[in-house]
Amino acid sequence: MENKGLKPPPLTLLDRYRGRDFATLYTTTVTVSGGESGHGRASGIARSDDGNLHLELRLPAALGGPGGGTNPEQLFAAGFAACFHGALSLLAQREQIDVPTMTVAAKVSFGRDPSDGGYALIAEIHIRMPGVDKPVAEELVRHTERFCPYAKMAREGIRTVITVSV
Repeated sequence: MENKGLKPPPLTLLDRYRGRDFATLYTTTVTVSGGESGHGRASGIARSDDGNLHLELRLPAALGGPGGGTNPEQLFAAGFAACFHGALSLLAQREQIDVPTMTVAAKVSFGRDPSDGGYALIAEIHIRMPGVDKPVAEELVRHTERFCPYAKMAREGIRTVITVSV
């Protein structure tokens, strides 16, 4: 793989924040429109405000759709895996543990929730850290579970503000 000058983020991201209010560091907006069927999940178009994300959403064949595009579960799994990998990489770097071939796989299942009869997601995270002693890897992962915002969101929930305009 050719190095294009990309570098990991600085270890200063591990510094604790001591403020009283949420301190926004980055914000993005992704807008979904309904597409051909008028239904964002079945045929939507997702576009980010900076134009770097532009993709077609399709209902997976397993849910009765045509497939042929990505879906919300894949997007969530990609975000979770990428964030967890990044957080784990930073913590390993701080501890001077080399993890060049580490992988993080997020398996996200969409299904029926027996508690309310609606729908829910289940996420499973699988980490491979070849060459790292298992107790060391497990300790790094435990610390990452507390540090990674996606893991924190999955564990504690997320503050959500919903507004409507017409």
